[in-house]
Amino acid sequence: MKKNFRFLAAAAALLWCLLLDAHAAPGISVESVGIPVRDMQRSRAFYRDVLGFREVADREVFGEPYEKLFGVFGVRLHAVRMQLGDEFIELMQFQTPRGRPLPVDSRSNDRWFQHVAIIVSDMDKAYAVLRAHQVGYASTAPQRLPDWNPNAGGIQAFYFRDPDDNHLEVLAFPSGKGQAKWQRKDALFLGIDHTAIVVSSTDRSLAFYRDQLGLAVAGASENYGTEQEHLNNVRGAHLRITALRGARGPGIEFLEYLAPTDGRAIPADSRVTDAWYWQINLATAQAGTAFPAGAARVSDELTTLPGRELGATRGVIVRDPDGHANFIYGASP
Repeated sequence: MKKNFRFLAAAAALLWCLLLDAHAAPGISVESVGIPVRDMQRSRAFYRDVLGFREVADREVFGEPYEKLFGVFGVRLHAVRMQLGDEFIELMQFQTPRGRPLPVDSRSNDRWFQHVAIIVSDMDKAYAVLRAHQVGYASTAPQRLPDWNPNAGGIQAFYFRDPDDNHLEVLAFPSGKGQAKWQRKDALFLGIDHTAIVVSSTDRSLAFYRDQLGLAVAGASENYGTEQEHLNNVRGAHLRITALRGARGPGIEFLEYLAPTDGRAIPADSRVTDAWYWQINLATAQAGTAFPAGAARVSDELTTLPGRELGATRGVIVRDPDGHANFIYGASP
């Protein structure tokens, strides 16, 4: 109890400092998404050569501040930052200690599921590239969502896997849907629209991401039918989908399975070194809404980091109601 009280007090102190920082941008933004990898050379080649990302930073971090941040003794992290269009990912290889592998029977409705949606200008060409590189399938084939669904109709989507079995999605928007920049035709792989997470309750997740963190609801739909079943490769898939956005960066999309309801929870003893550990990196300067009171934490405490090796000088990692990790940090330079 005393430790929790000190933690919350320290978090409040941090956010008060952020409020006073004249250089900090208002609001909260999804700055990047951390993706777990086991072989950095293999993964950076895949994201670069297959999907068109370019590498912008490569660093290794270790020591007490990072042990406190990640809540694991003896942690050593190799992180490679990569960019596609305007958006960023962080490939994260925890070199020590060893973590657990992804369950071999993982499905898209398990709550440790998370992906990034990569927008493409031509689905047929993107699918041909993925087939040529023999990617692992997660969908049976690209799907065109039906026109009876006004918010999703005409969108083409396909789930596939990276070399570590992480789910990824390529997504093509028809004219009139998505941001204007996703209608560009000057490249095949354009950028990242959102990261999607499976949630057990949309309302409970909204209380966290919208009401406490300050993200805004940008859209919603209810998706079902044979196209959705084959996209997710889950028989009877019936989803409530809610999209949220911050001031900048990709959005966060909730996937609540109304059916089937047998998706498994994130293990309560999960650690950052486990293969299912993804991390949403949130840059903030708003004191009142930035820290979610009562959230479970990954970090031992609010942490000041040496330099800006991970793009931040101070921050904390907390979990949402389903256990998805969020690194909340000050956006000031």
